[in-house]
Order: sequence, then C-alpha cells, then structure tokens
Amino acid sequence: MSLHPSGALPRSSGRVLALLRACHPEPTVAVTVFVAVLAVGAGRGPAGSVAVVLAVLAGQLSIGWCNDAVDARRDTACRRGDKPVGTGELPRAAAAAAAGTALALCVPLSLVCGLAAGAVHLVGVAAGWAYNLRLKRTVLSPLPYAGGFASLPAFVTLGPPLSAWPAWWATTAGALLGVGAHLANVLPDIEDDLATGVRGLPQRLHRPACRRLAPVVMSAAVGVLVVGPPGAPGVMDRVLTGAAVVAAVAGTAVRSGTRSRWPFRTAIVVAGIAVAQLLLHAPDMS
Repeated sequence: MSLHPSGALPRSSGRVLALLRACHPEPTVAVTVFVAVLAVGAGRGPAGSVAVVLAVLAGQLSIGWCNDAVDARRDTACRRGDKPVGTGELPRAAAAAAAGTALALCVPLSLVCGLAAGAVHLVGVAAGWAYNLRLKRTVLSPLPYAGGFASLPAFVTLGPPLSAWPAWWATTAGALLGVGAHLANVLPDIEDDLATGVRGLPQRLHRPACRRLAPVVMSAAVGVLVVGPPGAPGVMDRVLTGAAVVAAVAGTAVRSGTRSRWPFRTAIVVAGIAVAQLLLHAPDMS
C-alpha cells in the first residue's frame, strides 16, 4: 500500500480502514468464527458451512455499521476516539450505506441456507437492528441480545442435513450468553450512556450491579450446557465450566479504567468455551 508524499494513507484506503474499524470487528469476527465452528461440527458440509459463514458475517457487519451510524452524535459528544464515525474519519452516510448494503446481502445469503434457518437468522439480525434503533434506550435492552444469540444454534441446526430445532439447552445457553455479553459490553460506557440519554437495563442497574450480574449470567449459560444434555457430565464438561467461570469473574473484576474493554473480551472467551461445550454434545444438539 503506497503513501502520499505527506505520509498519509490515500483517502480511499483510509475510508476502507475506517469502515473496518466501524464494523465492531471483535464481536463480528468472534460470532462469525463461533458459528462457523458450530456449522462444521453439525455436519453442514463445506458448501453449507461457507453459506452460513457468509450470512452471519453479512448480518454482523450490518449490525455493527448500523450501530455506529445511529450513535454518531453520541460518540462525538462522548469523544469516542475508537469510533471513526464519531471522530469524523468516516461520514455517517457511508456507515449507513454500508449497513444497508450488508443487510441487503444478508437476506439472500441467509435464505440460501434453508428457508426456516434463514428466517430464524434474519429474525436475529432484525433484533440487532431493533436494539440499535430503539431498544438500547429502554428496559428491554437485553432482549435483542438474548434473541440474537439464541437464534444462532437454530440457524445451524434448521438447515440441512439436520433440519430440526436445536435442543432447549442450546438456545437457552445462547440467550443467557447474549444477556451476559450485553451487561459486559456496556460496562465501560455506562456513565456516558446516562449522560446522553441511553437508559437500557444495565444503565438503570448501574456499574456495581452489572459487574456482579454479568459473571452470574454467563456462568449460568455454561451451567445449562452441563446439566441440559443427556447423560452425566464428563470431565471435559467440568474443566470447561470451571474455565468459563474463572474467565467471567476475572473479566468483570478488571478495574483498569472505565473504558476497559476486557469485560466484553472475556465474555467472548466464555462464548468460545460454550461453543466448545456445544461441540462436545453436537450429536444431542437437535
């Protein structure tokens, strides 16, 4: 990649980098990789797994870009240097256009995976958009996270060759992980959110309550994956559960700064452990 004489990146390259930063890359990559692993473990095959990955990636990109487009003024007011739209590096219209394009691609990509599977995935994506556009400001803010995460196991199992709803414990664990991720995600921004009129459930609970509640909810998610599947829990179940609990508690105990993203990163770690547990019980998942 060449530089201008001034040492700055070309404008087009800078715009692409800003778009990548605005898509919420960490959760986008994590969710896409986790669902890819589930698809392979569920026997979706190479073509089916690629279709699932593309649909999930498009959906996550649309939600991330929508979030930054909607929150542009708030991010500017809160001086969020990690938000390209808020800093002016990326025009709000560009983020909105990218979100709309990704959403338009998500529809056919989801339906290619099967009508029932695609419909469930699109409901989950719609939940993410509903959070961005309205629900994040209400007491119902955890619901889109719960619905979005719960839809992912169903997206995998409703397509061929399984073509069946996932077991209750898979969707329940997904919903609990979503709520835990929501609580961990807003921890760094609670004060800024309250100052700019965002009063979702975590903001109403305030930081201390969220710090205590987030690891409890995430630990409950992995606990469901231990007691839900048929048969007695194995050694690996216990090891993974212990690791998840340690990660959840340690992540929300971090006090290195009000903008620390470690609580959410540890929520991603817990989600990864939950995916490993799902793979252990893949034959019983549907």
